[in-house]
Amino acid sequence: MNTDLIAVAGLFVELVRKPIKNLHIGVYPPEGRVRVAAPPSISEDAIRVAIVTRLGWIKKKQREFAGQAREPERQYVSGETHYVWGKPFRLTVKPSSLRGCKITQDGPGRLLMEAPHGATSTQKSQWMSSWYREALKERALPRIVKWSEKLGVPSPRWGVRVMRTKWGSCNPDKGLIWLNLDLAKKPLQCLEYVILHEMAHFVSRRHDDAFLRVLTGQMPSWRQIKADLNAFPLSSDLGGRKA
Repeated sequence: MNTDLIAVAGLFVELVRKPIKNLHIGVYPPEGRVRVAAPPSISEDAIRVAIVTRLGWIKKKQREFAGQAREPERQYVSGETHYVWGKPFRLTVKPSSLRGCKITQDGPGRLLMEAPHGATSTQKSQWMSSWYREALKERALPRIVKWSEKLGVPSPRWGVRVMRTKWGSCNPDKGLIWLNLDLAKKPLQCLEYVILHEMAHFVSRRHDDAFLRVLTGQMPSWRQIKADLNAFPLSSDLGGRKA
């Protein structure tokens, strides 16, 4: 897979050559980065024409990303709001003699972080990420098992990672699924949708009619759930993601 950077109509475009059938143009948050994936058979001139043809759409997407709400940068101090499964939780930070950190739900809409005195915001961020990771794994596992059985596909290997531009990814050849860590902050129906979306790729690798039949048949409201997911405020650190 070869990657080049080309300039088209005042835009810097990342051009990736890969063994695919059709050309694909994508605009990615948070800055509106433009990426084109194209088969080797399509000339650079033809690619430039395709970009110019879709210039209005590209600019529109970039404006949307520029205007999309973002979560305030977190300092991990008492009084901050953090989201868990789409619901706001007020954080209380309490100094403790623990060597590490303990995070618990301390009543309705409240999170308690017990952290060593003098812990930095970076350390607290890492501890919070670990807590989100475990919460996501706990909720994801039964859903992966469920959709594996419903779709009649092998149960995949899977994991959680920080992802800049996607809510999830699937590699059917390796039987592997990755879930975006930020899903722990979104409503559970969003996690359900992303898992179904990725596992549908074990039925069809592409976003073709067979793939769409799986989504619509199993989750008729998937388009609205997807729209809601992508409309949530972007994280302060990495920007938005798309599924």
